[in-house]
Amino acid sequence: MCGINGIAATEPIVDEAMLVTMRDAMAHRGPDDAGVWRSPDARVGFGHRRLAIIDLSPAGHQPMTEAAGELTITFNGEIYNYLELRDELLARGHRFRSQSDTEVILAAYREWGEKMLERLGGMFALALYDARNGDVLLARDRAGEKPLYIRTFDRGIAFASELKALMADRSWERRVDPRALEMYLAYGYVSGSLSILQGVEKLTQASATVFNTRNGTRRTWRYWMLPDAPPVDARVDEEALVEELDARLQSAVEHQMIADVPLGILLSGGLDSSLVTAMAARSGRKVKTFTVSFPGHGSYDESEYARMVANHFGTEHVELPAEGATVSLLPQLARQYDEPMADSSMIPTYLVSRLIRQEATVALGGDGGDELFGGYPHYSWIGQQDAMRRFLPPPIRGVAYAAARHLLPLGLRGRNFLLGLTAPRALRLAQANGYFDEGSRRRLLAPIASVARNGWKGPEAWKLAQIADSGSIIEQATRLDFATYLVDDILVKVDRASMLTSLEVRAPFLDRPMLDFAFGKVPATLKTHGDARKILLRKLAARLLPSQLDLTRKQGFSIPLHVWFKGEWGEFMTSVLEDAETPFDRRAVQALVAGQRRGFSNTNRIFALTIFELWRREYGVSL
Repeated sequence: MCGINGIAATEPIVDEAMLVTMRDAMAHRGPDDAGVWRSPDARVGFGHRRLAIIDLSPAGHQPMTEAAGELTITFNGEIYNYLELRDELLARGHRFRSQSDTEVILAAYREWGEKMLERLGGMFALALYDARNGDVLLARDRAGEKPLYIRTFDRGIAFASELKALMADRSWERRVDPRALEMYLAYGYVSGSLSILQGVEKLTQASATVFNTRNGTRRTWRYWMLPDAPPVDARVDEEALVEELDARLQSAVEHQMIADVPLGILLSGGLDSSLVTAMAARSGRKVKTFTVSFPGHGSYDESEYARMVANHFGTEHVELPAEGATVSLLPQLARQYDEPMADSSMIPTYLVSRLIRQEATVALGGDGGDELFGGYPHYSWIGQQDAMRRFLPPPIRGVAYAAARHLLPLGLRGRNFLLGLTAPRALRLAQANGYFDEGSRRRLLAPIASVARNGWKGPEAWKLAQIADSGSIIEQATRLDFATYLVDDILVKVDRASMLTSLEVRAPFLDRPMLDFAFGKVPATLKTHGDARKILLRKLAARLLPSQLDLTRKQGFSIPLHVWFKGEWGEFMTSVLEDAETPFDRRAVQALVAGQRRGFSNTNRIFALTIFELWRREYGVSL
């Protein structure tokens, strides 16, 4: 795992000092080594911070140039099938100077060109310069595990793993993109190619772009798509699917346990991370597991379940009580999440990452299991709503939907379920788990209402356009979450929290064979049906996990924010939002806080506004 950055232009403007400044803004991503490279014509420059995982020798130094001197790469991530690719390339006559996966990518590009992206299995963000034609190729892995931001300017592009590296250029005026701000308020994250800052985009999952330094042209494409879903009426052999799931997950875990440094497992005690632990235990290697506990917080403390799994598989288990989660963490995390992130589980994710890093450099987690196999509660709600909607004629649904939107206050329990029950079918998916709806966003942003939207139709319309036009509603929901919530919330949360501690986190569920299997072979009826979720995963769990483990609960790495709000956390967040410089309407914020104190569920919304304001102050961003 590493941090990468660079500049590519049509003129010789690359300043090595700027490359170093950008690079070292991400020193936490790679404390083991640092490098910088500039092309002879000064049109291209790469920077690299290294967290050494495979081939710890100087031979793995980056940026790396091949022996012929024509191809240069800066690369962040891990290629899990690099040994297989290496063998194939050796058979084709290629020779290697190191044992690193980075050198394999260079050889693969020389052999197959851009098509090599289709052969890479793993998580990655990379930049590769081809001196033969002046092309700079940027690419991101299939799930979007590793980030890549791109800033366009009049003569070229700049890119980096984290937005803070681009903001190292003090000559660039940082202004909020109003579309991205509205999306953040709607969902708690900025999705798709949008970035919170104007002039910056994110390269989306499974995408690549080529910038040519000779003529300034740029071409972007997707090199991989999710497979088609199995036919709704297809016959399935459930036992055969369980066997295949077992084999594919085992293979993914074994591939991702390859490392030349100590490795651990993020064990929440939930279904996904427990299955990853089970597969790791089969390897015969000594397994270390880590979890965060919340003593005295009831269902939020899942340490007993993690302990049960650890004991069952004989792992070396470590627990971290969350008493260390003081409110002083918030400014630090707002600074690290240099694009605002409203997911409060960033806090336990950071705490457990910090704990693991004391004893390991790599950790496996269970991310992706919910999106692939139908684990989120709203998938069950969708099914319940479908059953109930038949008793509500369309005119009544329309009146009820309008009444719920305009008359029921934010945070009132049951409001979101009622909106989902009465909304048009597709809109139910677009507004699921939302923070602020259109009306509440309008009230919040009243002080800056003059900011132009430039034809932007709003976050719900954008999300509606991402929904597949066929398949069951459960299939549509899981695919939508894979393309939005997973990549722009879950994976961002894990990447930034873990890399702040210089820890690499891997996700076996996001291995390509797992993606092909979950979306291409597993029917929706074996994901979510009625109140049952993750049906196929639970069938495998029944074979492997302790019989006394409660597999029906859904908690994960969450914090009791509503309880903490009653103490110093609430005082701190309220004080931040009462500041005269905050862009949010004071009366709208006061209404949120008052509602929370009356028993509404607004702590996540208040947290979202607080993180945005802390981030805005930290980076001096104007609206």
